[in-house]
Amino acid sequence: MIVWAAAVLVLAAVVVLGAIRTAPGSDSRTRDFLTRDFPTGDVLTVAQQQEPGPAEIAPAAPAAAAVDLPAEMQRIIGEHPDHRIGVAVLDTRDGQLQTYGDVAPYTAASTAKVLTAAAYYHLVETGDKSLDAPLGAFNAAFQLKAMINTSSDDSWLLLMRDIGYPNLTAYAATLGITYDPEQNLLAPTDMARLLTQLATGKLLNADHTAELLGYMQHTNDEDLVPAAVAPGITVHHKYGVVQGYVHDAALLSAGDRSYAVVIYTWGPDDADSADRLDLIHELTRQLTGALFGQ
Repeated sequence: MIVWAAAVLVLAAVVVLGAIRTAPGSDSRTRDFLTRDFPTGDVLTVAQQQEPGPAEIAPAAPAAAAVDLPAEMQRIIGEHPDHRIGVAVLDTRDGQLQTYGDVAPYTAASTAKVLTAAAYYHLVETGDKSLDAPLGAFNAAFQLKAMINTSSDDSWLLLMRDIGYPNLTAYAATLGITYDPEQNLLAPTDMARLLTQLATGKLLNADHTAELLGYMQHTNDEDLVPAAVAPGITVHHKYGVVQGYVHDAALLSAGDRSYAVVIYTWGPDDADSADRLDLIHELTRQLTGALFGQ
């Protein structure tokens, strides 16, 4: 009897299996499962395909906290109590100005060469000067490029003398800048405004604007602001280094955003020290991170 019952059970199983395998409209995934020939890709269970209830929906990841730029800038400045640090940031689109630290006038060093260049180009545009005119061993055009791109002090002196110190002071005044070439003092905010006028085409004509901005790229010293910006940010800048002062005055742009960023510093350490470079790099990274989200 036991053998007979077992035979009946086996026969029933064969019949059921045959019915399943030959049923019309049977699902291919069922066939695949029974034959262990799994399809490529995931097969969701009914439970997985159901809409999750409110309690089952995972909460969205919190948005990254925005950088508290004023707090970060003050933190960095506070970590260098033996330094003067002044930072000005001017949005070239809407004119919004941000300042951090000591933004009283500094010895401007070679950043003031941008003002001299603008004054000379202005005289060319009014017909009072010519870029082709001899100046020193070369012409004025050569001296302008050398002054900005390689920061030649000899070229700077030639150009300022050709302009005339009183005329340079008067030109600066038309821009709202108080400047005496003998003292060479500028506030970070003044330099930021000058760069903004240059970037927006309010300072010079289109050709001279493009030429001057071109000289402010691929200079003989790219170790300050340019070395600390993320890829995708375009930099035009003029650095300045003299007797404890290390500055960089830059135009930074990416997409539809553009800022004049001026960092002026003085410290008791060597102007070319690694610590000073690190300071300017940290300031730059915090600024660009907040301004460009990078």
